[in-house]
Amino acid sequence: MWMLVTIVTFFFARWVSRKFNTPIFNPLIISIAIIIPALIYFKVPFDTYYAENEWLSFALQPAVVALAYPLYEQLPQIRANWRIVTLACSVGSIMSMLTSTLIAISLKADITLIASLLGKSVTTPIAMEVSRNLGGEPAIAAILVLLVGLFGAILAYPIYNLLNITHPIAKGLTMGTVSHALGTATCAEKNGEDAAFSSLALVLCGVITSVLAPSFFTLALWLSA
Repeated sequence: MWMLVTIVTFFFARWVSRKFNTPIFNPLIISIAIIIPALIYFKVPFDTYYAENEWLSFALQPAVVALAYPLYEQLPQIRANWRIVTLACSVGSIMSMLTSTLIAISLKADITLIASLLGKSVTTPIAMEVSRNLGGEPAIAAILVLLVGLFGAILAYPIYNLLNITHPIAKGLTMGTVSHALGTATCAEKNGEDAAFSSLALVLCGVITSVLAPSFFTLALWLSA
């Protein structure tokens, strides 16, 4: 039953999003606003809901892999701009971890929260694993990833329009670096070139964050000592 509810809610959310054509009516926000109150009202445990949507969760894996297709289509551009791609993803990942660490320390956040913050700008599975390995809380990491992704999916293209940013490399790399899979999905709806570079940034930033997060966590321990 709940799998059918999820599917119907998704198509309804997509219809509303296209009808109003504004970033505020993001399909994910609409779906959350419908599903969560329904689960609370009918007193359905999350484990039950998740179990009934197991096949949909499984389908997410090939859906993510499908994002590699626009990446393949843009291989010549990627090869020609590999220095820009590498630099942008490296700087983006480092600044994301550095700023979150410094802000958390300045606010005297618990070290567990800092460990959960470090992976906030990469896709959920990587963020949760990074958090777990550093002694953080994977559930908090997942929530932070969702929030960051939503902000990017909602605000990125209005900001691009406001600042007159039109180049697909600039749009794709910033979206993938900051807003991971949710941002990449938004790019895929807007422009195939944007989606290709966003997919690439998503992967590269995931690798960079996984490698460097322990160093930033050590820095956080030293600064908060």
